[in-house]
Amino acid sequence: MLSTSRSRIRALAAVGMAGVVAAVGAVTLHANAAEVAAPAASGADARQVAIPGIPDAIKPPAGARPLGAYLVTTGTQTYTCSGAVFKGPSTPEAQLIGTGGRIHHFAGPTWQSERDGSLVTASKTAESARAGTIPELLLTVESHSGKGILSKAAYINRLYTSGGVAPAGSCTDGAKTAVPYGAVYVFWAK
Repeated sequence: MLSTSRSRIRALAAVGMAGVVAAVGAVTLHANAAEVAAPAASGADARQVAIPGIPDAIKPPAGARPLGAYLVTTGTQTYTCSGAVFKGPSTPEAQLIGTGGRIHHFAGPTWQSERDGSLVTASKTAESARAGTIPELLLTVESHSGKGILSKAAYINRLYTSGGVAPAGSCTDGAKTAVPYGAVYVFWAK
């Protein structure tokens, strides 16, 4: 019996991550099978591997391979009031757990491994809207620091988002509000 909130959270994270890892593993398996079955072509004849669960608009480039998947255990998107409304861009603050341990996600946007200190910053390349929540994203890694699990990351997907939307209604200019959100982040190598 799970007796503490922390135990229940760990169990839920493990179950959620098992599903994400299985999906990412299936993507890798299908990608490898497609590469073996069909010789690489160039130009308009190049074959695209279908990646289930990722909208076409935010799929990483062909040939990218997953490095790891991470679930947001706690996270907020912080908005600042301007012109009497809360609006973006928002500033993330989140703790992630996944296949490579724990990652801290913060302003920049930046991700840093708590295991080995490796760090990446990224910028938005594309987005896919989701009703009632923040959009799913494809980000391109702009900089690396340190050696470790994030040192080979070239792309990041933010998937399966929930919450995190700026509150409606009026506010006082300069006020800040932190809105809880959830997501799965998948890191990709070239």
